[in-house]
Amino acid sequence: MNSNQCSFCGRKRSEVQMLISGQNGFICENCIEQAHLIVKDGGSKVEQSPAENIDELKKPKEIKEFLNGYVIGQDQAKKQLSIAVYNHYKRLLHAKNENREVELEKSNIIMIGETGTGKTLLAKTIARELNVPFCIVDATILTEAGYVGEDVESILSRLLMVADYDVEKAEKGIVFIDEIDKIARKSDNPSLTRDVSGEGVQQGLLKLLEGSIVNVPPQGGRKHPDQKYIQVNTQNILFIAGGAFDGIKEIIERRMNKQAIGFSSEKINKVDEDDYVLTNINAIDLRTFGLIPELLGRFPIITYLDKLTKEVMVRIMKEPKNSIVNQFVELFKMDNTKLEFTDGAIEKIVEETMEKGLGARGLRGTTEKVLEDYMFSIGEEKEIVLTEDNIFVKK
Repeated sequence: MNSNQCSFCGRKRSEVQMLISGQNGFICENCIEQAHLIVKDGGSKVEQSPAENIDELKKPKEIKEFLNGYVIGQDQAKKQLSIAVYNHYKRLLHAKNENREVELEKSNIIMIGETGTGKTLLAKTIARELNVPFCIVDATILTEAGYVGEDVESILSRLLMVADYDVEKAEKGIVFIDEIDKIARKSDNPSLTRDVSGEGVQQGLLKLLEGSIVNVPPQGGRKHPDQKYIQVNTQNILFIAGGAFDGIKEIIERRMNKQAIGFSSEKINKVDEDDYVLTNINAIDLRTFGLIPELLGRFPIITYLDKLTKEVMVRIMKEPKNSIVNQFVELFKMDNTKLEFTDGAIEKIVEETMEKGLGARGLRGTTEKVLEDYMFSIGEEKEIVLTEDNIFVKK
């Protein structure tokens, strides 16, 4: 026991203000502060590890119940996502069994839905509930190797960063690839310019999705000759992809011979049939859209998100734990101002947002516009009640 230095950090007595002696060592004021913060946070810095046995796993119904607290509607997508995550954990447990006779393969998912229906929100929400590394990457920044942009390996660089460069942890992670439709083949016709952000990226993704050992540059982005690669096995990494696939409904209708001509009654009722059309989506439609068959074969589960109705949008405004109404009420409360939304005001905000066609993500922008003047003169009024008559949505 050295009485001239801290037993925890090794700082010498001359480098600290005080050294407090204990039974078998000394501790400085810096280490005391750090220990106090850890205790104050309730040990939140201690990471949870994946379940050791199947009894510790949350069942799909429990995972969906958690999602229900943050995401309104989209029961089909939530159901399939919950099953996929549960099976992912089961596969990790199964891989520990040395006497296993059957190898469990992963089932990657592709989610299809219009902008603002909740694809990215579902991914972010489920990430809160997971005990494995999770990252969200945007497919729009990916290009073929050698071109300006990011290589597909940068996806795994992000996952490694989230896992604190622990390769074993990263190999059990989940990756959400957003805007997957933006890497669709641009055209079946030969072009003078190379499709570096379309089919080339799809080809590059194949090795990641199928489960192979990939050389990953630790810093991501462009590869440097002197940069040492980290080898990552993608066999147990679950990939979830999401995209708006604008125009996919017309492709499904053509396949089903349901495209209406002129002003037929079928065309007039088309809005009501939108959800029905999406229930019939399959890999053939995605291939027609521009995804290559090899990529589709690695996404066996195809799920869809329903178009948001006015009723669902109203529920989105009010019901989630972090709903827009709750967020702004909390924001005004910090200035000792009571903010209240009437049902009429919420409906007007929803109608205005639906006119813009931005989906649920447009609700915040509309609400910001409605409250702009109130926020500018915050503190002048102690109580604000928003009704259908006293709100004016600026264009």
